[in-house]
Amino acid sequence: MKLGNIEIEGKSVLAPMAGVTDYAFRTLCAEFGAAITVTEMVSSRALVYGDKKTKTLLKKTPTGVCGAQIFGNDPTIMAEGAQLALEESHCDFVDINMGCPVGKIAGNGDGSALMKDPHLAGEIVRAVKDAVSVPVTVKCRKGWDKGSVNVVEFSKRLEDCGADAIAVHGRTKTMLYSGVADWDIIRDVVSAVKIPVIANGDVTGAESARQCLNRTGAEMVMVGRGCFGNPFVFAQVEAALRGEDVPVLPPLKERVEVFLRQFQMMVEDKGEFIACLEARKQFAWYLRGVSHSGYYKEQIARVEKADEVYAIAKGIGKDLQ
Repeated sequence: MKLGNIEIEGKSVLAPMAGVTDYAFRTLCAEFGAAITVTEMVSSRALVYGDKKTKTLLKKTPTGVCGAQIFGNDPTIMAEGAQLALEESHCDFVDINMGCPVGKIAGNGDGSALMKDPHLAGEIVRAVKDAVSVPVTVKCRKGWDKGSVNVVEFSKRLEDCGADAIAVHGRTKTMLYSGVADWDIIRDVVSAVKIPVIANGDVTGAESARQCLNRTGAEMVMVGRGCFGNPFVFAQVEAALRGEDVPVLPPLKERVEVFLRQFQMMVEDKGEFIACLEARKQFAWYLRGVSHSGYYKEQIARVEKADEVYAIAKGIGKDLQ
Protein backbone atom coordinates (compact mmCIF):
# COMPACT_ATOMS: atom_id res chain seq x y z
CA MET A 1 0.00 0.00 0.00
CA LYS A 2 1.07 3.56 -0.64
CA LEU A 3 -0.04 6.17 1.89
CA GLY A 4 0.55 9.53 0.29
CA ASN A 5 4.22 9.27 -0.62
CA ILE A 6 4.94 6.62 2.03
CA GLU A 7 5.52 3.07 0.81
CA ILE A 8 4.07 0.56 3.29
CA GLU A 9 5.73 -2.83 3.53
CA GLY A 10 3.32 -5.36 4.93
CA LYS A 11 -0.44 -5.57 5.26
CA SER A 12 -1.22 -5.45 8.99
CA VAL A 13 -2.14 -2.44 11.12
CA LEU A 14 -2.29 -2.22 14.89
CA ALA A 15 -5.60 -0.59 15.76
CA PRO A 16 -5.31 2.48 18.00
CA MET A 17 -6.89 1.60 21.36
CA ALA A 18 -7.02 3.81 24.44
CA GLY A 19 -5.24 2.24 27.39
CA VAL A 20 -3.67 -0.45 25.23
CA THR A 21 -1.53 0.85 22.37
CA ASP A 22 0.98 2.83 24.37
CA TYR A 23 4.59 3.30 23.30
CA ALA A 24 5.78 0.01 24.83
CA PHE A 25 3.13 -2.20 23.27
CA ARG A 26 3.34 -0.48 19.89
CA THR A 27 7.09 -1.03 19.90
CA LEU A 28 6.64 -4.78 20.33
CA CYS A 29 3.88 -5.05 17.74
CA ALA A 30 6.05 -3.26 15.18
CA GLU A 31 8.96 -5.58 15.96
CA PHE A 32 6.72 -8.61 15.37
CA GLY A 33 5.53 -7.31 12.02
CA ALA A 34 2.82 -4.64 12.31
CA ALA A 35 3.42 -2.48 9.24
CA ILE A 36 1.54 0.49 10.70
CA THR A 37 0.98 1.49 14.30
CA VAL A 38 -1.12 4.38 15.60
CA THR A 39 -0.99 6.16 18.94
CA GLU A 40 -3.81 6.11 21.44
CA MET A 41 -6.33 8.78 20.48
CA VAL A 42 -5.72 12.23 21.94
CA SER A 43 -8.07 15.19 22.22
CA SER A 44 -7.35 17.99 19.78
CA ARG A 45 -8.82 20.43 22.28
CA ALA A 46 -6.53 19.17 25.05
CA LEU A 47 -3.54 19.64 22.74
CA VAL A 48 -4.56 23.21 21.92
CA TYR A 49 -5.03 23.96 25.62
CA GLY A 50 -1.53 22.62 26.36
CA ASP A 51 -2.47 19.59 28.46
CA LYS A 52 0.83 17.90 29.40
CA LYS A 53 -0.63 14.44 30.02
CA THR A 54 -2.10 14.37 26.52
CA LYS A 55 1.29 15.05 24.97
CA THR A 56 2.81 12.01 26.71
CA LEU A 57 0.55 9.74 24.65
CA LEU A 58 2.14 10.89 21.39
CA LYS A 59 5.50 9.17 21.57
CA LYS A 60 6.26 7.78 18.11
CA THR A 61 6.84 4.06 17.61
CA PRO A 62 10.60 3.70 16.93
CA THR A 63 10.23 1.37 13.93
CA GLY A 64 7.79 1.11 11.05
CA VAL A 65 5.21 3.69 9.99
CA CYS A 66 3.42 5.44 12.86
CA GLY A 67 0.42 7.75 12.92
CA ALA A 68 -0.84 10.18 15.55
CA GLN A 69 -4.57 9.83 16.16
CA ILE A 70 -6.62 12.85 17.22
CA PHE A 71 -10.31 13.36 17.90
CA GLY A 72 -12.66 16.33 18.08
CA ASN A 73 -15.51 18.00 16.23
CA ASP A 74 -14.31 21.54 15.51
CA PRO A 75 -12.45 21.89 12.18
CA THR A 76 -10.29 24.80 13.39
CA ILE A 77 -9.34 23.09 16.65
CA MET A 78 -8.68 19.82 14.83
CA ALA A 79 -6.38 21.55 12.35
CA GLU A 80 -4.37 23.17 15.12
CA GLY A 81 -4.40 19.96 17.13
CA ALA A 82 -3.03 18.05 14.15
CA GLN A 83 -0.14 20.49 13.83
CA LEU A 84 0.63 20.23 17.55
CA ALA A 85 0.42 16.42 17.47
CA LEU A 86 2.99 16.34 14.69
CA GLU A 87 5.26 18.83 16.43
CA GLU A 88 5.19 16.68 19.56
CA SER A 89 5.47 13.25 17.94
CA HIS A 90 7.07 13.68 14.49
CA CYS A 91 4.72 10.91 13.34
CA ASP A 92 4.43 9.91 9.69
CA PHE A 93 0.74 10.74 9.30
CA VAL A 94 -2.32 12.04 11.15
CA ASP A 95 -5.31 9.79 11.78
CA ILE A 96 -8.72 11.27 12.61
CA ASN A 97 -10.96 9.23 14.89
CA MET A 98 -14.51 9.09 13.57
CA GLY A 99 -15.25 5.63 14.91
CA CYS A 100 -14.96 5.57 18.69
CA PRO A 101 -18.33 4.37 20.08
CA VAL A 102 -17.65 5.07 23.77
CA GLY A 103 -20.38 7.20 25.32
CA LYS A 104 -18.18 9.97 26.71
CA ILE A 105 -16.63 10.47 23.25
CA ALA A 106 -19.63 10.01 20.95
CA GLY A 107 -21.88 11.79 23.44
CA ASN A 108 -19.83 14.95 22.99
CA GLY A 109 -20.16 14.86 19.22
CA ASP A 110 -16.73 13.31 18.68
CA GLY A 111 -15.69 9.91 17.32
CA SER A 112 -18.50 7.92 15.73
CA ALA A 113 -20.97 10.79 16.27
CA LEU A 114 -19.40 12.47 13.25
CA MET A 115 -20.92 9.76 11.05
CA LYS A 116 -24.26 11.47 11.67
CA ASP A 117 -22.89 14.69 10.14
CA PRO A 118 -20.97 13.88 6.93
CA HIS A 119 -20.70 17.56 6.03
CA LEU A 120 -18.91 18.40 9.29
CA ALA A 121 -16.75 15.27 8.97
CA GLY A 122 -15.66 16.41 5.52
CA GLU A 123 -14.88 19.91 6.76
CA ILE A 124 -12.69 18.44 9.50
CA VAL A 125 -10.75 16.34 7.00
CA ARG A 126 -10.33 19.34 4.70
CA ALA A 127 -9.12 21.57 7.55
CA VAL A 128 -6.61 19.02 8.83
CA LYS A 129 -5.38 18.25 5.32
CA ASP A 130 -4.76 21.95 4.67
CA ALA A 131 -2.92 22.32 7.98
CA VAL A 132 -0.34 19.52 7.67
CA SER A 133 2.10 18.26 5.08
CA VAL A 134 1.78 14.56 5.93
CA PRO A 135 -0.95 12.09 4.84
CA VAL A 136 -4.30 12.27 6.62
CA THR A 137 -6.33 9.13 7.30
CA VAL A 138 -9.68 8.47 8.96
CA LYS A 139 -10.99 5.59 11.07
CA CYS A 140 -14.76 5.21 11.00
CA ARG A 141 -17.56 2.65 11.36
CA LYS A 142 -20.30 1.13 9.25
CA GLY A 143 -22.68 3.82 10.47
CA TRP A 144 -24.39 5.07 13.61
CA ASP A 145 -27.01 2.31 13.83
CA LYS A 146 -28.66 -0.25 11.56
CA GLY A 147 -31.05 2.41 10.29
CA SER A 148 -28.26 4.74 9.19
CA VAL A 149 -25.61 2.64 7.47
CA ASN A 150 -23.88 5.35 5.45
CA VAL A 151 -20.20 4.42 5.34
CA VAL A 152 -20.04 4.16 1.53
CA GLU A 153 -21.30 7.71 0.95
CA PHE A 154 -19.38 8.91 4.02
CA SER A 155 -16.10 7.50 2.67
CA LYS A 156 -16.64 9.07 -0.75
CA ARG A 157 -17.12 12.46 0.89
CA LEU A 158 -13.96 12.09 2.97
CA GLU A 159 -12.04 11.10 -0.15
CA ASP A 160 -13.33 14.21 -1.93
CA CYS A 161 -12.20 16.32 1.04
CA GLY A 162 -8.64 15.01 0.91
CA ALA A 163 -8.40 11.82 3.00
CA ASP A 164 -5.46 9.67 1.88
CA ALA A 165 -6.84 6.40 3.29
CA ILE A 166 -9.75 5.18 5.38
CA ALA A 167 -10.07 2.37 7.92
CA VAL A 168 -13.58 0.95 8.20
CA HIS A 169 -14.82 -1.05 11.18
CA GLY A 170 -17.66 -3.25 9.98
CA ARG A 171 -19.92 -2.54 12.96
CA THR A 172 -22.23 0.36 13.73
CA LYS A 173 -21.73 2.60 16.73
CA THR A 174 -24.66 1.07 18.58
CA MET A 175 -23.23 -2.45 18.13
CA LEU A 176 -20.09 -1.40 20.03
CA TYR A 177 -18.04 -4.63 19.78
CA SER A 178 -20.91 -7.13 19.76
CA GLY A 179 -22.25 -9.21 16.90
CA VAL A 180 -20.38 -9.93 13.69
CA ALA A 181 -18.44 -7.38 11.66
CA ASP A 182 -19.87 -6.75 8.18
CA TRP A 183 -17.02 -7.34 5.77
CA ASP A 184 -19.34 -6.95 2.78
CA ILE A 185 -19.91 -3.26 3.54
CA ILE A 186 -16.13 -2.80 3.62
CA ARG A 187 -15.99 -4.39 0.18
CA ASP A 188 -18.58 -1.85 -0.98
CA VAL A 189 -16.36 0.97 0.29
CA VAL A 190 -13.38 -0.50 -1.57
CA SER A 191 -15.43 -0.46 -4.78
CA ALA A 192 -16.61 3.11 -4.22
CA VAL A 193 -13.33 4.95 -3.54
CA LYS A 194 -9.90 5.17 -5.12
CA ILE A 195 -7.95 5.70 -1.87
CA PRO A 196 -6.68 2.71 0.10
CA VAL A 197 -9.12 1.03 2.49
CA ILE A 198 -8.11 -0.80 5.67
CA ALA A 199 -10.51 -3.49 6.88
CA ASN A 200 -11.25 -3.64 10.61
CA GLY A 201 -13.46 -5.93 12.68
CA ASP A 202 -13.15 -9.61 13.68
CA VAL A 203 -9.54 -9.88 12.43
CA THR A 204 -8.09 -11.93 15.27
CA GLY A 205 -5.38 -14.01 13.66
CA ALA A 206 -3.81 -15.40 10.52
CA GLU A 207 -6.83 -17.18 9.04
CA SER A 208 -9.34 -14.40 9.73
CA ALA A 209 -6.90 -11.87 8.24
CA ARG A 210 -6.62 -13.93 5.07
CA GLN A 211 -10.39 -14.37 4.84
CA CYS A 212 -10.99 -10.66 5.46
CA LEU A 213 -8.65 -9.50 2.70
CA ASN A 214 -10.10 -12.02 0.27
CA ARG A 215 -13.67 -11.00 1.13
CA THR A 216 -13.19 -7.23 1.15
CA GLY A 217 -10.43 -6.57 -1.36
CA ALA A 218 -9.00 -4.07 1.13
CA GLU A 219 -5.35 -3.01 1.01
CA MET A 220 -4.63 -3.93 4.64
CA VAL A 221 -6.23 -5.44 7.73
CA MET A 222 -6.40 -3.82 11.16
CA VAL A 223 -6.01 -5.99 14.26
CA GLY A 224 -7.70 -4.78 17.44
CA ARG A 225 -8.69 -6.87 20.45
CA GLY A 226 -7.02 -9.97 19.01
CA CYS A 227 -3.62 -8.51 19.88
CA PHE A 228 -4.28 -8.14 23.64
CA GLY A 229 -1.31 -9.84 25.28
CA ASN A 230 -0.38 -11.15 21.86
CA PRO A 231 1.96 -8.97 19.79
CA PHE A 232 3.03 -12.24 18.15
CA VAL A 233 -0.19 -12.21 16.11
CA PHE A 234 1.39 -9.77 13.66
CA ALA A 235 4.11 -12.24 12.67
CA GLN A 236 1.37 -14.80 12.06
CA VAL A 237 -0.84 -12.42 10.07
CA GLU A 238 2.00 -11.17 7.89
CA ALA A 239 3.17 -14.71 7.13
CA ALA A 240 -0.35 -15.78 6.20
CA LEU A 241 -0.85 -12.83 3.89
CA ARG A 242 2.47 -13.55 2.18
CA GLY A 243 1.35 -17.14 1.62
CA GLU A 244 4.00 -18.52 3.97
CA ASP A 245 3.79 -21.03 6.79
CA VAL A 246 2.27 -19.39 9.85
CA PRO A 247 4.64 -19.45 12.86
CA VAL A 248 3.28 -21.06 16.01
CA LEU A 249 2.75 -19.07 19.18
CA PRO A 250 6.04 -18.98 21.14
CA PRO A 251 6.30 -21.06 24.33
CA LEU A 252 4.96 -19.43 27.50
CA LYS A 253 8.47 -18.76 28.80
CA GLU A 254 9.26 -16.64 25.73
CA ARG A 255 5.91 -14.86 25.89
CA VAL A 256 6.53 -13.87 29.51
CA GLU A 257 10.01 -12.63 28.59
CA VAL A 258 8.44 -10.44 25.90
CA PHE A 259 6.01 -9.02 28.43
CA LEU A 260 8.90 -8.21 30.78
CA ARG A 261 10.50 -6.22 27.96
CA GLN A 262 7.19 -4.41 27.54
CA PHE A 263 6.98 -3.78 31.27
CA GLN A 264 10.49 -2.37 31.44
CA MET A 265 9.65 0.06 28.63
CA MET A 266 6.49 1.02 30.51
CA VAL A 267 8.52 1.75 33.65
CA GLU A 268 10.98 3.89 31.71
CA ASP A 269 8.17 5.73 29.92
CA LYS A 270 5.64 6.20 32.75
CA GLY A 271 7.35 5.42 36.02
CA GLU A 272 7.06 2.36 38.23
CA PHE A 273 3.71 3.17 39.86
CA ILE A 274 1.73 3.73 36.64
CA ALA A 275 3.50 0.83 34.90
CA CYS A 276 2.45 -1.53 37.69
CA LEU A 277 -1.16 -0.38 37.57
CA GLU A 278 -1.28 -0.95 33.83
CA ALA A 279 0.57 -4.25 34.10
CA ARG A 280 -2.40 -5.64 36.03
CA LYS A 281 -4.35 -6.00 32.80
CA GLN A 282 -1.48 -6.24 30.31
CA PHE A 283 0.31 -9.10 32.09
CA ALA A 284 -2.94 -10.98 32.67
CA TRP A 285 -3.70 -10.83 28.93
CA TYR A 286 -0.49 -12.75 28.24
CA LEU A 287 -1.88 -15.61 30.36
CA ARG A 288 -5.20 -15.93 28.56
CA GLY A 289 -5.86 -19.59 27.84
CA VAL A 290 -2.93 -20.79 29.96
CA SER A 291 -3.97 -23.73 32.13
CA HIS A 292 -3.76 -23.30 35.91
CA SER A 293 -2.85 -19.60 35.62
CA GLY A 294 -5.65 -18.35 37.88
CA TYR A 295 -3.40 -18.12 40.95
CA TYR A 296 -0.93 -15.91 39.13
CA LYS A 297 -3.67 -13.76 37.61
CA GLU A 298 -4.91 -13.04 41.13
CA GLN A 299 -1.41 -11.98 42.13
CA ILE A 300 -1.04 -9.83 39.02
CA ALA A 301 -4.26 -8.00 39.86
CA ARG A 302 -2.62 -6.66 43.04
CA VAL A 303 0.90 -5.70 41.92
CA GLU A 304 2.20 -2.34 43.12
CA LYS A 305 5.97 -2.68 42.66
CA ALA A 306 8.22 -3.80 39.85
CA ASP A 307 9.84 -6.43 42.05
CA GLU A 308 6.44 -8.10 42.41
CA VAL A 309 6.03 -8.28 38.64
CA TYR A 310 9.41 -9.96 38.23
CA ALA A 311 8.70 -12.38 41.10
CA ILE A 312 5.41 -13.42 39.50
CA ALA A 313 7.14 -13.93 36.16
CA LYS A 314 9.69 -16.15 37.88
CA GLY A 315 6.92 -18.18 39.49
CA ILE A 316 5.16 -18.64 36.17
CA GLY A 317 8.39 -19.85 34.62
CA LYS A 318 8.81 -22.41 37.38
CA ASP A 319 5.23 -23.67 37.65
CA LEU A 320 3.44 -23.28 34.32
CA GLN A 321 5.85 -24.38 31.60
